[in-house]
Amino acid sequence: MPDQPPVPARPDPDPTGAEQTLLVTLTGRDRPGVTSLVFDTLADFSVEVLDIEQIVLRRRLVLGLLVSSPRQWQALRSALEQVAADLDMAVEVVQGSGDNRPRPEGRSHVTVLGSPLRAAAVAAIAGRVADTGANIDRIERMARYPITAIDLHVSGVDPDELRDLLAREAAVQGVDIAVQRADLLRRGMRLIVMDVDSTLVQGEVIEMLAAKAGCEDEVARVTEQAMRGELDFAASLRSRVALLEGLAATALDEVYDELQLTPGARTTVRVLKRLGYRFAIVSGGFSQLTDRLAADLGIDFAVANELEVVDGRLTGRVVGPVVDRAGKADALRRFAAEVGVPVTSTVAIGDGANDLDMLNAAGLGIAFNAKPVVQEAAQAAVNVPYMDAVLYMLGITREEVVAADAAAGYTTPEPEL
Repeated sequence: MPDQPPVPARPDPDPTGAEQTLLVTLTGRDRPGVTSLVFDTLADFSVEVLDIEQIVLRRRLVLGLLVSSPRQWQALRSALEQVAADLDMAVEVVQGSGDNRPRPEGRSHVTVLGSPLRAAAVAAIAGRVADTGANIDRIERMARYPITAIDLHVSGVDPDELRDLLAREAAVQGVDIAVQRADLLRRGMRLIVMDVDSTLVQGEVIEMLAAKAGCEDEVARVTEQAMRGELDFAASLRSRVALLEGLAATALDEVYDELQLTPGARTTVRVLKRLGYRFAIVSGGFSQLTDRLAADLGIDFAVANELEVVDGRLTGRVVGPVVDRAGKADALRRFAAEVGVPVTSTVAIGDGANDLDMLNAAGLGIAFNAKPVVQEAAQAAVNVPYMDAVLYMLGITREEVVAADAAAGYTTPEPEL
């Protein structure tokens, strides 16, 4: 018969019936081969590996192991202490019983964005989590440039309750926070629907057209009121478009050439397209520009208002129904159905009051540098000028973005350490 693997030497059972275990914590300067040496030592005692956590911060390693406890656990401890001494590291071996305590119900991912992210803000956020009786099970960094982003794994509190509490603290601390349920839906996000003006691109297209028609101040005033939710969007759009009557249609081409994408917009689309996401832009602006923008960025769907043009000039009218607040939400649902994903698998991003229905309909609604009324109603807020901050809320790290770009021949800006 072939040799059988050795049977692990089990300790005497715990009186409670729980299996006796060892918690091993190794710390010190990281170098190749540390983990291999530790597990070679554990293998000599035929222990079972129950859990592992390892992090490296500025070349300092913290390795935590939970393993079954052999009868000769003191001998194992001595062997690990010798390995640590040889590596000029520190080790602690503590005997106990049982596996890790299961994480309680009410699990969330709390993404915190700061530029900079100060210790006082992290202390305040951690304090609010503790106030609920919940626990922070794990913290990992998602990005350090151009903003600092961290992800906290929290358990023991309803995510909706936590979101309301942390939103108030975020406003006090001047950081951005997104709270999402830790379930499969976060991994299932597959459709991004974005507003265009002051979200995907900087500024408002209608104001840029108005500048060429000599009525920028009047149009900007009405636009600001509409974005704050003080005016009916459809009526305000028609009144603003009426001021453009007689403007040469060539102004549309001029404005398109002047458009500035929000920093990180191309990165966001490029990275998520690699992962199979579909993109849509839903705009209260004008299809003469959004269709071209969609083609330029490789965006799958685009919906916007159409300016009427007769004999090479704008008539001051919009063709067909206005894409308003309700129209944006309808478009999100329509695109989700066409892609074949539930609405819960969508992400919506916008800044104005006319985006609210769309943000509330999506699985994750993100207020991007938005008006106060929008930030108060949305599930998450981003107030840094970088669209790719959205990636961190989806569980994608900056390091993964840089590595994927490098593999595709792109150079992602990164400061030297």
